Amino acid sequence: MAFHVRIARPVRDLPRSEKMYRAGLELQRIGHFQDHEGFDGVMLGTPGGAYHFEFTHCRSHPIKPTPTPEDLLVFYVPDRNEWALRCEAMATAGFKRVTSLNPYWEREGRTFEDHDGYRVVVQCAPWPRG
Repeated sequence: MAFHVRIARPVRDLPRSEKMYRAGLELQRIGHFQDHEGFDGVMLGTPGGAYHFEFTHCRSHPIKPTPTPEDLLVFYVPDRNEWALRCEAMATAGFKRVTSLNPYWEREGRTFEDHDGYRVVVQCAPWPRG
């Protein structure tokens, strides 16, 4: 059975998060809402994809994001040229290059952090490895 996955995260600056993730990962806005019971949000993904991100901001009780260095989103990009372009796009979009806590991710990837401290690894490898 196949599932669709939504990864939901609170953010401090919804427009900034949307702009960064759209530019850095080439995601599209696939949905959004305003003042839905006090929450604003945007869904980003690829139409027909198996996952999407939901970034939210609560108007009445803003939640401070509390990610750890090991809360990672990992994107596998097997083609080295595409991987290099994606890493460049992440930096241009405003993600900060950081050293991963786990040295495994440094061997074939780069780790980036957004303005809320959420981390994204762009891994130059296929998935699944076989």
